[in-house]
Amino acid sequence: VQLMESGGGLVQPGGSLRLSCAASGFTFSSYVMSWYRQAPGKERELVAGITTAGGRTKYADPVKGRFTISRDNAKNTVYLQMNSLKPEDTAVYYCAAGFWGWGTTDYWGQGTQVTVSS
Repeated sequence: VQLMESGGGLVQPGGSLRLSCAASGFTFSSYVMSWYRQAPGKERELVAGITTAGGRTKYADPVKGRFTISRDNAKNTVYLQMNSLKPEDTAVYYCAAGFWGWGTTDYWGQGTQVTVSS
């Protein structure tokens, strides 16, 4: 099983990034996919989640209206489009797969660093 994030980097405030997470080794379309983040000195927090077929999504309040989660089951990939980035979005971003629905996490990626700074 592997979840491989990519797309992180350094961006100025107000900028955009698109994270990708490529999955392998399990039946991707059967898993709820989520993005989490962890900033230095803080606990890991849920950012966004999407159901197996992509019909439902949910977002943490700090990112609502700025971030969009999506998935392509044909490509075994989940995305996180991040717009209007703020310095407080700086964190390591992780994707996770959960078989038993919202809030469950069976598999984790290794994380990708997002830094928002001028």
